[in-house]
Amino acid sequence: MDIAIRCRDLRKVYDAKPPVEAVAGLDLEVRSGECFGLLGPNGAGKTTTVEILEGILDPTGGDVEVLGLRWGGDHAGLRERIGVSLQETRLNDKLTVEETLELFSSFYRKGRPAPQVMEEFGLTEKRKAWVMKLSGGQRQRLAVACALVGDPDLLFLDEPTTGLDPQSRRSLWEIIRDLRKRGRTILLTTHYMDEAEKLCDRVAVVDHGKVIAQGTPAELIASLHGEHVVEFAVNGDAGTPAPPLDPQGLLDVSSVKSARAESGSILLTVDQPHVAIPALLARLGRDGHTLSRLTTRHASLEDVFVALTGRHLRDE
Repeated sequence: MDIAIRCRDLRKVYDAKPPVEAVAGLDLEVRSGECFGLLGPNGAGKTTTVEILEGILDPTGGDVEVLGLRWGGDHAGLRERIGVSLQETRLNDKLTVEETLELFSSFYRKGRPAPQVMEEFGLTEKRKAWVMKLSGGQRQRLAVACALVGDPDLLFLDEPTTGLDPQSRRSLWEIIRDLRKRGRTILLTTHYMDEAEKLCDRVAVVDHGKVIAQGTPAELIASLHGEHVVEFAVNGDAGTPAPPLDPQGLLDVSSVKSARAESGSILLTVDQPHVAIPALLARLGRDGHTLSRLTTRHASLEDVFVALTGRHLRDE
Protein backbone atom coordinates (compact mmCIF):
# COMPACT_ATOMS: atom_id res chain seq x y z
CA MET A 1 0.00 0.00 0.00
CA ASP A 2 1.38 3.42 -0.99
CA ILE A 3 2.15 5.84 1.84
CA ALA A 4 1.39 9.51 1.21
CA ILE A 5 2.90 10.81 4.47
CA ARG A 6 5.48 9.13 6.68
CA CYS A 7 6.98 10.61 9.87
CA ARG A 8 9.58 8.89 12.00
CA ASP A 9 10.63 10.31 15.39
CA LEU A 10 9.55 13.80 14.29
CA ARG A 11 10.70 16.54 16.67
CA LYS A 12 10.36 20.31 16.85
CA VAL A 13 11.93 22.42 19.60
CA TYR A 14 11.34 26.17 19.76
CA ASP A 15 14.05 28.40 21.21
CA ALA A 16 12.95 29.75 24.56
CA LYS A 17 14.04 29.77 28.19
CA PRO A 18 13.56 26.91 28.78
CA PRO A 19 13.23 25.45 25.22
CA VAL A 20 9.72 24.33 24.22
CA GLU A 21 9.41 20.86 22.70
CA ALA A 22 6.25 21.12 20.59
CA VAL A 23 6.68 17.75 18.84
CA ALA A 24 8.39 15.02 20.84
CA GLY A 25 9.16 11.99 18.69
CA LEU A 26 5.96 11.69 16.65
CA ASP A 27 5.44 8.68 14.37
CA LEU A 28 2.74 8.79 11.69
CA GLU A 29 1.73 7.15 8.43
CA VAL A 30 -1.03 8.33 6.12
CA ARG A 31 -2.00 5.96 3.32
CA SER A 32 -2.63 7.14 -0.22
CA GLY A 33 -6.31 7.62 -0.98
CA GLU A 34 -7.56 7.88 2.60
CA CYS A 35 -9.04 10.70 4.64
CA PHE A 36 -6.92 10.85 7.78
CA GLY A 37 -7.93 12.86 10.83
CA LEU A 38 -5.42 14.47 13.18
CA LEU A 39 -7.02 15.27 16.53
CA GLY A 40 -5.56 17.07 19.50
CA PRO A 41 -6.16 19.99 21.86
CA ASN A 42 -4.40 23.32 21.58
CA GLY A 43 -0.77 22.95 22.53
CA ALA A 44 -0.64 19.25 21.67
CA GLY A 45 1.71 19.74 18.71
CA LYS A 46 -0.89 19.14 16.01
CA THR A 47 -0.51 22.47 14.20
CA THR A 48 3.29 22.33 14.34
CA THR A 49 3.23 18.83 12.87
CA VAL A 50 0.95 19.87 10.01
CA GLU A 51 3.07 22.94 9.22
CA ILE A 52 6.17 20.73 9.01
CA LEU A 53 4.34 18.38 6.63
CA GLU A 54 3.25 21.36 4.52
CA GLY A 55 6.85 22.58 4.26
CA ILE A 56 6.19 25.76 6.25
CA LEU A 57 8.40 24.78 9.21
CA ASP A 58 11.67 22.87 9.36
CA PRO A 59 11.80 20.00 11.88
CA THR A 60 14.43 19.93 14.61
CA GLY A 61 14.88 16.19 14.15
CA GLY A 62 13.39 13.06 12.67
CA ASP A 63 12.50 12.01 9.14
CA VAL A 64 9.56 13.26 7.02
CA GLU A 65 8.42 12.03 3.62
CA VAL A 66 5.53 13.60 1.72
CA LEU A 67 4.43 11.81 -1.43
CA GLY A 68 7.75 9.96 -1.41
CA LEU A 69 9.75 13.22 -1.38
CA ARG A 70 11.49 15.29 1.28
CA TRP A 71 11.35 19.02 1.79
CA GLY A 72 14.69 20.57 0.96
CA GLY A 73 14.95 18.95 -2.43
CA ASP A 74 12.47 19.71 -5.20
CA HIS A 75 10.32 22.24 -3.31
CA ALA A 76 8.50 23.44 -6.42
CA GLY A 77 7.70 19.94 -7.63
CA LEU A 78 6.30 18.92 -4.26
CA ARG A 79 4.22 22.08 -3.89
CA GLU A 80 2.66 21.35 -7.28
CA ARG A 81 1.26 18.13 -5.80
CA ILE A 82 -0.23 19.42 -2.54
CA GLY A 83 -3.09 21.74 -1.68
CA VAL A 84 -3.48 23.63 1.60
CA SER A 85 -6.64 25.14 3.08
CA LEU A 86 -6.02 27.03 6.31
CA GLN A 87 -8.54 27.48 9.10
CA GLU A 88 -8.86 31.14 8.11
CA THR A 89 -7.87 32.04 4.56
CA ARG A 90 -7.56 35.75 3.78
CA LEU A 91 -8.57 36.36 0.18
CA ASN A 92 -8.69 39.67 -1.69
CA ASP A 93 -12.10 41.20 -0.93
CA LYS A 94 -12.27 43.13 -4.22
CA LEU A 95 -11.67 40.15 -6.48
CA THR A 96 -14.60 38.13 -7.77
CA VAL A 97 -14.92 34.40 -7.16
CA GLU A 98 -13.87 33.70 -10.76
CA GLU A 99 -10.90 36.08 -10.59
CA THR A 100 -9.75 34.50 -7.33
CA LEU A 101 -9.76 31.00 -8.78
CA GLU A 102 -8.04 32.16 -11.98
CA LEU A 103 -5.33 33.78 -9.84
CA PHE A 104 -4.72 30.61 -7.82
CA SER A 105 -4.83 28.46 -10.96
CA SER A 106 -2.03 30.59 -12.45
CA PHE A 107 0.29 29.48 -9.63
CA TYR A 108 0.37 25.94 -11.06
CA ARG A 109 1.81 24.62 -14.29
CA LYS A 110 -1.37 22.61 -14.83
CA GLY A 111 -3.96 24.64 -12.97
CA ARG A 112 -7.59 23.65 -13.52
CA PRO A 113 -10.03 25.97 -15.32
CA ALA A 114 -11.93 28.23 -12.92
CA PRO A 115 -15.40 27.40 -14.40
CA GLN A 116 -14.83 23.69 -13.78
CA VAL A 117 -13.87 24.22 -10.13
CA MET A 118 -16.76 26.63 -9.55
CA GLU A 119 -19.20 24.03 -10.85
CA GLU A 120 -17.82 21.36 -8.49
CA PHE A 121 -18.11 23.64 -5.48
CA GLY A 122 -21.50 25.14 -6.27
CA LEU A 123 -20.07 28.62 -6.84
CA THR A 124 -21.05 29.20 -10.47
CA GLU A 125 -23.92 31.53 -9.54
CA LYS A 126 -21.47 33.60 -7.50
CA ARG A 127 -18.78 33.82 -10.18
CA LYS A 128 -19.08 37.62 -10.50
CA ALA A 129 -19.58 38.28 -6.77
CA TRP A 130 -16.83 39.96 -4.81
CA VAL A 131 -15.27 37.84 -2.07
CA MET A 132 -16.41 40.39 0.52
CA LYS A 133 -20.05 39.75 -0.47
CA LEU A 134 -19.92 35.99 0.14
CA SER A 135 -21.48 34.28 3.13
CA GLY A 136 -19.25 32.41 5.58
CA GLY A 137 -20.08 29.07 4.01
CA GLN A 138 -19.47 30.32 0.47
CA ARG A 139 -16.17 31.89 1.49
CA GLN A 140 -15.01 28.63 3.06
CA ARG A 141 -16.00 26.66 -0.04
CA LEU A 142 -13.98 29.13 -2.11
CA ALA A 143 -10.98 28.66 0.19
CA VAL A 144 -11.10 24.88 -0.28
CA ALA A 145 -11.63 25.37 -4.02
CA CYS A 146 -8.43 27.46 -4.14
CA ALA A 147 -6.57 24.59 -2.49
CA LEU A 148 -7.89 22.19 -5.15
CA VAL A 149 -7.47 24.32 -8.25
CA GLY A 150 -4.02 22.77 -8.79
CA ASP A 151 -5.55 19.25 -8.79
CA PRO A 152 -3.33 18.08 -5.89
CA ASP A 153 -2.61 14.49 -4.93
CA LEU A 154 -2.58 15.44 -1.24
CA LEU A 155 -4.86 17.96 0.44
CA PHE A 156 -4.36 19.52 3.87
CA LEU A 157 -7.59 20.81 5.44
CA ASP A 158 -7.09 22.70 8.71
CA GLU A 159 -10.36 23.09 10.64
CA PRO A 160 -12.34 23.45 7.37
CA THR A 161 -15.80 23.82 8.98
CA THR A 162 -15.04 25.95 12.05
CA GLY A 163 -17.64 28.70 12.43
CA LEU A 164 -19.93 27.41 9.68
CA ASP A 165 -23.68 27.00 10.06
CA PRO A 166 -24.95 23.36 9.96
CA GLN A 167 -26.07 23.55 6.32
CA SER A 168 -22.73 24.96 5.09
CA ARG A 169 -20.87 22.43 7.22
CA ARG A 170 -22.69 19.48 5.68
CA SER A 171 -22.23 20.93 2.21
CA LEU A 172 -18.48 20.95 2.77
CA TRP A 173 -18.66 17.39 4.12
CA GLU A 174 -20.12 16.27 0.79
CA ILE A 175 -17.25 17.95 -1.08
CA ILE A 176 -14.71 16.16 1.14
CA ARG A 177 -16.48 12.82 0.62
CA ASP A 178 -16.44 13.36 -3.14
CA LEU A 179 -12.69 14.07 -3.06
CA ARG A 180 -12.17 10.87 -1.11
CA LYS A 181 -14.17 8.89 -3.70
CA ARG A 182 -11.96 10.36 -6.43
CA GLY A 183 -8.88 8.91 -4.75
CA ARG A 184 -7.45 12.07 -3.25
CA THR A 185 -5.50 11.80 0.01
CA ILE A 186 -6.77 14.17 2.70
CA LEU A 187 -5.21 15.13 6.01
CA LEU A 188 -7.95 16.73 8.09
CA THR A 189 -7.62 18.53 11.41
CA THR A 190 -10.83 19.24 13.27
CA HIS A 191 -12.23 20.10 16.69
CA TYR A 192 -15.49 18.32 15.87
CA MET A 193 -15.40 14.67 16.85
CA ASP A 194 -18.56 13.84 14.89
CA GLU A 195 -16.88 15.28 11.81
CA ALA A 196 -13.83 13.04 12.23
CA GLU A 197 -16.06 10.05 12.90
CA LYS A 198 -18.13 10.59 9.74
CA LEU A 199 -15.37 11.61 7.30
CA CYS A 200 -12.14 9.88 8.30
CA ASP A 201 -10.97 6.40 7.38
CA ARG A 202 -8.47 6.57 10.25
CA VAL A 203 -7.60 9.08 12.96
CA ALA A 204 -4.65 9.77 15.24
CA VAL A 205 -4.92 11.46 18.63
CA VAL A 206 -1.95 13.74 19.40
CA ASP A 207 -1.13 14.94 22.90
CA HIS A 208 2.08 16.38 24.33
CA GLY A 209 3.76 16.14 20.94
CA LYS A 210 3.17 12.42 20.40
CA VAL A 211 0.57 10.14 18.83
CA ILE A 212 -1.14 8.45 21.78
CA ALA A 213 -3.73 6.46 19.81
CA GLN A 214 -4.34 5.62 16.16
CA GLY A 215 -6.81 3.55 14.16
CA THR A 216 -10.20 3.63 12.50
CA PRO A 217 -12.96 5.40 14.45
CA ALA A 218 -14.58 2.01 15.07
CA GLU A 219 -11.32 0.53 16.39
CA LEU A 220 -10.74 3.41 18.78
CA ILE A 221 -14.32 3.28 20.07
CA ALA A 222 -13.96 -0.48 20.56
CA SER A 223 -10.90 0.19 22.72
CA LEU A 224 -13.28 1.52 25.39
CA HIS A 225 -14.52 -2.09 25.78
CA GLY A 226 -18.10 -0.85 25.75
CA GLU A 227 -20.30 0.27 22.87
CA HIS A 228 -22.69 2.40 24.93
CA VAL A 229 -22.52 5.26 27.43
CA VAL A 230 -24.97 5.66 30.31
CA GLU A 231 -24.97 9.20 31.71
CA PHE A 232 -26.83 9.99 34.93
CA ALA A 233 -27.07 12.34 37.90
CA VAL A 234 -28.38 11.73 41.41
CA ASN A 235 -29.83 13.63 44.39
CA GLY A 236 -29.71 12.50 47.99
CA ASP A 237 -32.96 11.91 49.91
CA ALA A 238 -34.21 15.11 51.53
CA GLY A 239 -34.01 13.95 55.15
CA THR A 240 -30.92 11.77 54.96
CA PRO A 241 -28.41 12.95 52.35
CA ALA A 242 -26.59 10.08 50.71
CA PRO A 243 -22.80 9.95 50.84
CA PRO A 244 -20.96 11.30 47.77
CA LEU A 245 -21.11 8.91 44.83
CA ASP A 246 -17.67 7.66 43.76
CA PRO A 247 -17.66 6.67 40.06
CA GLN A 248 -14.95 4.07 40.69
CA GLY A 249 -17.28 2.38 43.16
CA LEU A 250 -19.59 1.50 40.25
CA LEU A 251 -17.06 -0.57 38.32
CA ASP A 252 -18.44 -3.76 39.84
CA VAL A 253 -21.95 -3.06 38.52
CA SER A 254 -22.87 -5.61 35.87
CA SER A 255 -21.70 -4.75 32.35
CA VAL A 256 -19.88 -1.54 33.41
CA LYS A 257 -16.42 -1.23 31.83
CA SER A 258 -15.35 2.26 32.95
CA ALA A 259 -16.72 5.20 34.95
CA ARG A 260 -15.91 8.88 35.29
CA ALA A 261 -17.42 12.06 36.75
CA GLU A 262 -18.03 15.00 34.44
CA SER A 263 -19.86 18.31 34.95
CA GLY A 264 -22.16 17.08 37.71
CA SER A 265 -22.88 13.79 35.96
CA ILE A 266 -21.41 10.31 36.00
CA LEU A 267 -20.69 8.54 32.72
CA LEU A 268 -20.48 4.76 32.53
CA THR A 269 -19.15 2.88 29.51
CA VAL A 270 -21.13 -0.34 29.22
CA ASP A 271 -21.50 -3.15 26.70
CA GLN A 272 -25.07 -4.17 27.60
CA PRO A 273 -27.31 -1.25 28.64
CA HIS A 274 -30.27 -3.54 29.36
CA VAL A 275 -28.12 -5.31 31.95
CA ALA A 276 -26.25 -2.29 33.32
CA ILE A 277 -29.21 0.04 33.90
CA PRO A 278 -31.31 -2.25 36.17
CA ALA A 279 -28.18 -3.14 38.13
CA LEU A 280 -27.28 0.54 38.43
CA LEU A 281 -30.76 1.51 39.66
CA ALA A 282 -30.64 -1.24 42.27
CA ARG A 283 -27.24 -0.01 43.48
CA LEU A 284 -28.37 3.62 43.67
CA GLY A 285 -31.50 2.67 45.61
CA ARG A 286 -29.54 0.53 48.04
CA ASP A 287 -27.07 3.35 48.73
CA GLY A 288 -29.78 6.00 49.24
CA HIS A 289 -29.34 7.91 45.99
CA THR A 290 -32.32 9.28 44.03
CA LEU A 291 -31.93 9.32 40.26
CA SER A 292 -32.53 12.80 38.81
CA ARG A 293 -31.52 12.18 35.19
CA LEU A 294 -30.46 9.28 32.97
CA THR A 295 -29.68 9.06 29.25
CA THR A 296 -28.05 6.45 27.05
CA ARG A 297 -26.19 6.77 23.73
CA HIS A 298 -23.63 5.00 21.60
CA ALA A 299 -20.00 5.58 22.53
CA SER A 300 -18.19 8.08 20.29
CA LEU A 301 -14.73 9.39 19.47
CA GLU A 302 -15.36 12.11 22.03
CA ASP A 303 -15.51 9.43 24.73
CA VAL A 304 -12.26 7.94 23.43
CA PHE A 305 -10.57 11.33 23.55
CA VAL A 306 -11.71 12.03 27.10
CA ALA A 307 -10.59 8.57 28.22
CA LEU A 308 -7.14 9.15 26.69
CA THR A 309 -6.50 12.76 27.65
CA GLY A 310 -8.85 13.50 30.54
CA ARG A 311 -10.48 16.42 28.73
CA HIS A 312 -12.74 17.23 25.80
CA LEU A 313 -11.18 18.27 22.49
CA ARG A 314 -12.86 21.68 22.60
CA ASP A 315 -12.10 22.42 26.25
CA GLU A 316 -9.17 24.61 25.26
